[in-house]
Amino acid sequence: MGGSSSALALAAWLRALDDGALTSLLRERSVRAAGIRDSFDLAEALLDPAGVQAALAHLDRVALGVLAASGALAERGDAPGLAAVAERMRLEPQQLQEPLETLRRRALLDETGDGIVPWGPVTDALLGWPAQGLPSRDALIDEPPPPTLETVTDDDRATIDRTAADRAFAAVVAIGELIAALGVDPARILQRGGVALPDWRRLLTATAASDDAELHTMLAVAEGAGLVAPEAGAWHATPSGRTWRELPRVDRWTALAESWLARVPGELREHIRLRAHSRWGEGLLDYLRWLFPAGGDWLTERAQAAVRSAELLGIVGGGAPSSPGSALLADGVDAAAHAVGELFPADVRQVYVQHDLSVIAPGPLAADIDARLRELAEVEAVGVATSYRITNPSLTRALTAGRSAAELRDFLAEISLTGIPQPLDYLISETAGRFGSLRVGPLSDALGTPEAGSRAYVQGDDPELVGQLVIDQSLVSLGLRRAGEHRAVSRFDAETVYWALVDARYPAVYEDADGRIRAVERTVTRAAAAVAGPDTAELLVARLREADSDRPEEGGAAWNARQLELAIKQRLEVTVTVRMPDGREVPYLLEPAALAGGRLRARDRRADIERTLPLSHIVDVTPSSP
Repeated sequence: MGGSSSALALAAWLRALDDGALTSLLRERSVRAAGIRDSFDLAEALLDPAGVQAALAHLDRVALGVLAASGALAERGDAPGLAAVAERMRLEPQQLQEPLETLRRRALLDETGDGIVPWGPVTDALLGWPAQGLPSRDALIDEPPPPTLETVTDDDRATIDRTAADRAFAAVVAIGELIAALGVDPARILQRGGVALPDWRRLLTATAASDDAELHTMLAVAEGAGLVAPEAGAWHATPSGRTWRELPRVDRWTALAESWLARVPGELREHIRLRAHSRWGEGLLDYLRWLFPAGGDWLTERAQAAVRSAELLGIVGGGAPSSPGSALLADGVDAAAHAVGELFPADVRQVYVQHDLSVIAPGPLAADIDARLRELAEVEAVGVATSYRITNPSLTRALTAGRSAAELRDFLAEISLTGIPQPLDYLISETAGRFGSLRVGPLSDALGTPEAGSRAYVQGDDPELVGQLVIDQSLVSLGLRRAGEHRAVSRFDAETVYWALVDARYPAVYEDADGRIRAVERTVTRAAAAVAGPDTAELLVARLREADSDRPEEGGAAWNARQLELAIKQRLEVTVTVRMPDGREVPYLLEPAALAGGRLRARDRRADIERTLPLSHIVDVTPSSP
């Protein structure tokens, strides 16, 4: 069946689909809504050579073989039934059930007749493949796969696991630091794409990524797991990301590995699973290129992206799946969690607190201890052994969060293998004594007072410190001015003033309108959050239903008119059934020429005369087979 007559038949089939199946088809074929008004436009788009080629690019050898075998059988006049197609492909009929479902779901088979028959444009596309350097129909069925991939031996497994374990542990740590960095200060996204350079450098430092490519992979893995997200022009840590950081490291890795597997393209996932115990490398890519002969750029890019993420997470080490990777692919996430738990170093719950105010964890610190320690210390280096440093601002942050000096001492005494050194004890006392001596809060505009036109105040116990703020060149952008011996005001909001003082290392705390000291999260200037747009496929289905609402059983005038318009445009022959005045329905084989004024003018091929028929009397239009 030619492309144009196929479009008529496909339009009728599309119209009969339920909304769910039609929505799924639009998503799987990545149909653009532009220019599609009804089922006829959709049918033409699906059968357009470019659309057909895009659909074939995502089919594997078995599905392509079904199209090739059935098309060849139909051309020879043989019935392309399931048994005949399976025999030509040297497979059992049950092995074709899944690929047949894929072909039907993607509207690549003619469902209007008997047997397994590709639409005409699908057959035409496959016939043109050799001229594009792609396999012929016979080669799609008969060409053998490349050599079997090399199986990983037990002797290699230990080396692979050591490499993979190091990378898996490092990835969990680095992605945790990525989330922490974005939680403190989101990374601005440029209009032309990419992250602003200062923010990118900050993330490179925080994660200790070896290069830009590794940081890109970390960001992709974290986004895929829902731990970070681009929103309103910046990358942010999500609530799920903050929760993830509190999990044990094995659980954190398991969540990342599970999301990685879920995001491997569906076309590749099962074939990667089958190679859970084989080396990957170029051998895997060669096999995938054979399996998806028209895959082109999408195949290479997605396969390489999946491999890069797998290497980052230690699912693959040294070019082959690790024990956790093999377990993930073959047995699932629970088995993978057990396997990685065997490779990860055990958590520690105690640290060395030094006289220089540094804190050294001799191994991976338990998540709950790490979270508490980060409240009162700055992270200096991360890894299997992590170092922290306690400072005046970090202690102020802990006091602002509601911790008392006694609680800080108790916690440090509990986790320290070296007690609390005297310099640290002194710093805690000094910081607690000065806590609250410099307060920042919101200010209502008070006309006729020294604070008129201001939005924030800074209140200090020490008048000299307040005076220092006003003349500090690092704070000049705040426009601070004195409003009393112990007070300065600014035209900026209180949170902006507070964070400027914190960054300048002043012992500032934030108090709300009721005078209560509380912690505040750093925010960035953000545009209104982008509202997720409606589902394009669902909108297109609604448009199609509205256009096709003129049902055949209700007269079908609009539907018949659209079929006739397409037949006129493509010079097709159609069978037109006309209801006569006496109630009889008479079929005519016609070549439509024009449709105007509610009448069809067409050439009757059998009688060799021109007929003019009222559209209102036409009850059915059926494309004629070539």
